[in-house]
Amino acid sequence: MYPIRILNLEQTEEVLEMKTVIKDIEEVYAMKSRGAGKLFPLVFHEFEPGVADMDIKSGLLEDAGIFGLKLVSWFSGNAEKGMPLLTGTVMVFDITTGKPLGLLSAEHLTGMRTGAAGAIGAKHLARKGSENLLMVGAGHQATYQVAASLIALDNIRKVRVYDPLLSDNTVSFAARIKSVLMGSFLSKYDPGSEDYETVAKKFDVAFEAVSDIKSAVENSDVIITATPAHKPIVSNEWVREGTHFSCIGADMSGKQEIDERIFSRARVFVDDIVQAVNVGECEIPVKKGMIAKDSIIGEIGDLICGSKEGRLSERDITIFDSTGIALQDLMVANRALKSAEEKNIGSVVEL
Repeated sequence: MYPIRILNLEQTEEVLEMKTVIKDIEEVYAMKSRGAGKLFPLVFHEFEPGVADMDIKSGLLEDAGIFGLKLVSWFSGNAEKGMPLLTGTVMVFDITTGKPLGLLSAEHLTGMRTGAAGAIGAKHLARKGSENLLMVGAGHQATYQVAASLIALDNIRKVRVYDPLLSDNTVSFAARIKSVLMGSFLSKYDPGSEDYETVAKKFDVAFEAVSDIKSAVENSDVIITATPAHKPIVSNEWVREGTHFSCIGADMSGKQEIDERIFSRARVFVDDIVQAVNVGECEIPVKKGMIAKDSIIGEIGDLICGSKEGRLSERDITIFDSTGIALQDLMVANRALKSAEEKNIGSVVEL
């Protein structure tokens, strides 16, 4: 028998904080670029088309000494049973023995790593003096995107929020987001510490719900999109030179959040080239011939490692297409397990 640590949703919320997760995800991208992080083939199965399905994303991180998987299932009938439609679980294993190390709820973990990814794209590709952030989408993921972006970027002064599907939600999101940031993210740091003071200052910005997407795009330096859209929300004509996009929502074939014509004007980076051209924001531009697969400059890890150049001028439009990769989940899960062990959090069982 051997021990395995189990963390539920509340426990993952307790042990993870955003500044460290951002650093971890940057290291994941660098590992992938160096060849020390590998993705395994995706497994997808529909139990009943349009009703219930599941997918398994997996991989290994040699430098971290782990491999593992995230299994996500979607069962539409759960709504009638008072249960979540989406359920996710992460398993982490030791790369030298194959022994399972932990089993974790994936909901908060996924939110944290996805928020960190969008922020990392902006950190490395947006203009350094960027002051205006536009969050397109006001759903569950938007909170993580705003929190991570404010932590990662130094000069944001205003955050505009627009939701193409839930306009009423936009107003309530903008009204409550500062208190959520203070309660759920700032509270992870000790009051009076340097981290606490730094993050508190970064969260002290203006938040505004907007209904005019054209004007919001025209006046934004950084635009993060996190919606389930299948048609462009942002038109090419609205985008000024120097704008950066972190595109988060497109994670399966047919999804699209921004006008494909923007890609022909932009320097494009992705988290994984194969995924990006098959299920990411790059899919439609490639299929329509706006860009070729070879026109993608590289993966974000190449930029972090210094083998590729990102923004070349203040006038460049830049895009980071983040489809989400299993290596992110594994790294953050491993971080959560180590922190939980130090704090004696979670349940340890013998298998």
